[in-house]
Amino acid sequence: MISKAMQDALNDQINKEFYSSYLYLAMAAWFETRNLPGMAVWLRKQAGEEREHAMKLFDHMADRGGKALLKTIEAPRSEWGSSMEAFKDAQAHEAKVTASINALYELALKEKDYPAQVLLQWFISEQVEEEKSAAEIVSQLEMVEARESAILMLDHRLGKRGAA
Repeated sequence: MISKAMQDALNDQINKEFYSSYLYLAMAAWFETRNLPGMAVWLRKQAGEEREHAMKLFDHMADRGGKALLKTIEAPRSEWGSSMEAFKDAQAHEAKVTASINALYELALKEKDYPAQVLLQWFISEQVEEEKSAAEIVSQLEMVEARESAILMLDHRLGKRGAA
């Protein structure tokens, strides 16, 4: 059985993962309005991954006899001044998610919740990939910031990630 403290913390993380999905969908919508469908596709895919993360936590809770309590999801920002600003927001958001996952892992250690520790190891590894991916895009945008044709080339490459 999962402890109340762990259940509450996992429920908070489920909410954060669904918020992440909303945020990336809002970014995708913004990129669609700027005629950058490749960036929108990349962000839609990212939104799908965040929903999968929420469901992984949801399923873990159910498997352990806990109860997932779905909370209100805050509306994300919907406008950015530039592609760079949007992806810097994504990068900063991933850093926040990493901090949240690390805090969850610390709680799992404190609670001696070994199944949660195993699950959270996957999330810790995933966050390394998430932060790296966002940082790479920001770095590439920095390289092409003043050249609109280069932004379109980057948009095309990001669009090859696949649909959500």
